[in-house]
Amino acid sequence: MQRACHPWATACVLSGRPNVGALMSLCEENFARLARLVPELGARPPGVYGSRCPEGVDLYLEIEEQARFTTILRLTYVFAVQGAALPDPDARLRVYHDAGQVEVIDLRQTVLPLRADYRAPALAEKWQANLFVGKWLTYCLRQGRVFADAPVTPPTCASGARVTLCP
Repeated sequence: MQRACHPWATACVLSGRPNVGALMSLCEENFARLARLVPELGARPPGVYGSRCPEGVDLYLEIEEQARFTTILRLTYVFAVQGAALPDPDARLRVYHDAGQVEVIDLRQTVLPLRADYRAPALAEKWQANLFVGKWLTYCLRQGRVFADAPVTPPTCASGARVTLCP
């Protein structure tokens, strides 16, 4: 279920001055997007899951930790660049199933002018990172992506070594 867009949240986006309420709303919207992309996320065992799309690069989701109320996961594309595997964007997310929220723990990407490394951010940086993840999840949904129910073999480098997602 998609939440309605709140006028005050839109005003925060336009003004560039987010507040805690707008950030919470954005985290709820991201939870709804992720739930559509990964049905039954809370019931999946740890492992790597893949999503293939004819028009795009493979998307990987790695469930690192699964607890009663939370899941910690990584979400990334893996690009082949000069024989090496490059994860980009590469996000580590904490999902709060009981609260219906997704929190960005770590975000590494080279596309948008955000900080390359996402560390102990202030409200503005949290807003930017969560907005980026929200746009990315929306893009994945528009592509028709969905993750298979069974884990897949993790991506490998040309050398055959496993790609480390979001090291």
